[in-house]
Amino acid sequence: MRKGHTYVKIVCGAEELTHFGGALLLQRFFHRLGLRTLLTHGVQAHWRNTRYSVGDLVLAVIYPIILGLGRVETASWMRHNGVFQYLSGLDRYPEPTVLRRFLSRLGQPGALRMFEALHDRLRLGFLGKRSSVTFDLDSTVLTVYGRQAGAKVGFNPRKPGRSSYLSEVCVEGRTHDCWVARLRPGNAHVLQDVQAMLEHAFGKRPSGVRTLRVRGDGAFYDGSLLSYLEAWQAGYAIVAPLSGPLVNRLGNLRYKAHRGKVETGELTYAASGWERPRRFIVVRRPVPLEPSWQLTLFQMEGFAYRALVTNLDLEPLNVWRFYNDRAHIEQAIREWKHGWSLGQLPRRDAAANAAWFHLVMFAFNLLNWFKRTCVAGKLGKATIPTLRQRLLNIPAALVRPQGQPLLKLPAGYPYAEQFAATLERTRHFRVPRLGRPKVAPWFTQGLDVR
Repeated sequence: MRKGHTYVKIVCGAEELTHFGGALLLQRFFHRLGLRTLLTHGVQAHWRNTRYSVGDLVLAVIYPIILGLGRVETASWMRHNGVFQYLSGLDRYPEPTVLRRFLSRLGQPGALRMFEALHDRLRLGFLGKRSSVTFDLDSTVLTVYGRQAGAKVGFNPRKPGRSSYLSEVCVEGRTHDCWVARLRPGNAHVLQDVQAMLEHAFGKRPSGVRTLRVRGDGAFYDGSLLSYLEAWQAGYAIVAPLSGPLVNRLGNLRYKAHRGKVETGELTYAASGWERPRRFIVVRRPVPLEPSWQLTLFQMEGFAYRALVTNLDLEPLNVWRFYNDRAHIEQAIREWKHGWSLGQLPRRDAAANAAWFHLVMFAFNLLNWFKRTCVAGKLGKATIPTLRQRLLNIPAALVRPQGQPLLKLPAGYPYAEQFAATLERTRHFRVPRLGRPKVAPWFTQGLDVR
């Protein structure tokens, strides 16, 4: 076996190198969208620094979030990477202090509403013509350390007793785009103002949408919320907790067997405080399921049970399948927290943390649109760690033979064809038609600290 080198001399003199060669793909996509111009003219954050525009500063935050650098301090070394600045189109990369001050200004209610209006224009442009939309509701706890403004001690399954924020999101089921998001103190209840959140989401739908559907876990099981959805003539499928009166009726149901050892049944039941009974779908399996605080399960006579309350005119098994399509939001939340640095809030300032939260959602949607329209092959459905490994965080060297800039990728790069195909699709990407800006009133003031 050949021995390794025992002595290697190190010289720090290499230039024109970067390990973010995929930033070129993002830059081409953002350039085709005209994103910098849209941000600069569409968001007024009362920024008096003439060296950087609002578009430059937003992109200076977006790039590190997408590339996985996370915190503002971690991304500060990009100020010394000229190749990244060239590929991303940022002539100068701001210092961390400048970015933190900008986040505090962007997090003000007026600036956030303008930023949200721009976000809505882009999202509707990529949505296309649709006759129905499905909204998936969920929430997650963001644990913080230190004295973060607006953070409170509340329900925290992983870090009991720690201060936290409560993140509530509404995601479109087919495109997986984040539709509405808000950051609240950790002691807030999920059902508090959830109707206002849904009304805000419904108001953003295109004019051609006639069918609305909502899916949610057991945290959104509430009679008043169901009545609100029925008033909107919206279909819903929401997990129901198996209370004592409901459990007593499970043994008398007639179950229909399906493939995979799944059996379904249905009943009509009115919970305490409801004005009328509603339809419930019961699913049982002969194998025990792993317990979790998010799942509402009950085991009886060797079966594991789960119930859904719904008003959909579908067979019980199809209602169950429809709800199971909601699993993508659980994966998205895990990615936001571990791959998108959602929990790495930058400051004690509530406004800056709210701005960071909404920028993470914006970056997620941007990459989602990039994957749907430009990324070639199976990588169009890849998760963010896979996409970074194969397309974005690629070592590269920038050379200029005869004055012509040339980006050299590694000789053994196994995804060179996908990289080239994605670059070609980005060049011919058809920019969606964007509607007029509409700054709608928002029911929260950045970070709701009631």
